[in-house]
Amino acid sequence: MLRTIEGVYREGKVELAERPDDVGEEVPVLVTFLESHRIDLRAHGIDEAHAAELRARLSTFAADWDGVEMDVYDDYDAARARLQAG
Repeated sequence: MLRTIEGVYREGKVELAERPDDVGEEVPVLVTFLESHRIDLRAHGIDEAHAAELRARLSTFAADWDGVEMDVYDDYDAARARLQAG
């Protein structure tokens, strides 16, 4: 069984956002640490109201943007260099 549940690493422990109903105690898990890529919108002159408006206007693109095929753009320069090299 493979299942993904978000969580937070805090004080040496992983706290899950939800408890899975179908998983017993002491089940082996793998933990992948993700870097936080938060952007300070206020530093760019975007307040909460403006951010909400932008989110609403861009929501039509969410399904496309969240697609697996878009992962290449997470590190576009490195992917482009690999394509050009090979």
